[in-house]
Parts: sequence; structure tokens; C-alpha cells
Amino acid sequence: MIIMVEYKLPEYKISVFGLDADRTAVATGRNLRISPKHAREICRECKGKYLEAAQEYLGQVINLERSVPFRRYRKKVPHRSDLIKWPIGRYPQKAAKEILRVLENAEQNSSFKGLEVSRLRITHMAAQRGKKIRGFTPRAHGRSSPSHNTLTHIEVVVTEE
Repeated sequence: MIIMVEYKLPEYKISVFGLDADRTAVATGRNLRISPKHAREICRECKGKYLEAAQEYLGQVINLERSVPFRRYRKKVPHRSDLIKWPIGRYPQKAAKEILRVLENAEQNSSFKGLEVSRLRITHMAAQRGKKIRGFTPRAHGRSSPSHNTLTHIEVVVTEE
């Protein structure tokens, strides 16, 4: 007896509506092991840029050449001399690598749809907190303290102009 099992890929919804399906491409990164705070600041900085410019910017962040301005999560964050309109920033390399992978995925999705890659602009880029991986840290005298790792979801929408 043969049992046929039909596997279905998950269908994730994104948080933006009213997209033109002929001129847009979507890419998402789900349950990434990066900081949601770092991802939020990178997404805010890359939104509105052309795709190639955003990829170049993230490459510079990974190589510690340019810093990302931290606007919301800025306690005990040092000043950076390369920032112009905002003095506070960091180099979130791990988050930049993962977001760069999502941007490359968006580029491949758009080229598959027949869009011209040099004319793509990031119209929507958001980071949301995912589920928590719960764990514990052992302490002295048989006690323990909780330690949680929050996963992150990234969604990117590029539009041809």
C-alpha cells in the first residue's frame, strides 16, 4: 500500500497591502538568529534605497567601514565619526549578513519575474520579533536563571521604477 503525502510550502503573509504584482518582488527571512533591535535599525536605514546601493551599504557595514545609526535603541552606544546627521551608531555585522542574504533573495526573485535589477527600489522593509528560544543558565547552589533568545522575521518588498 502506497500512501501519498502532499507537502505544502508555508505561505507567509507580509505586513503591506496593495502591491502591484507585475512590478514588485517579495522576499522574507523567517526565524533568523539575529537581534531584532539591530535588524530594526538596519531596515530603517535601508528602506527607500535602491537595491544595489543597499547591498553595497551592508557590505560596508560587514567590513566595518560604515556604521548604522541607532535611533531608538541607543543607550550606552558610542558616537561614530562617519555618521553625518546622527552621532550614535554601531556595526551590527551578524544582522547585516543575514539581511544581505534576504536582499540577494529579493534580487533573485525579481530577476525570475523579469524585472530589471538596476531599477529596483526597496519600498518596504520591516523586522518583527519572532518566537523565543527558552533556555536556562545554571547558577550556584543548584539554582538557575532563565535565558531567552529572540528570533527575528525580515520582510523585503522591492519595486521596479
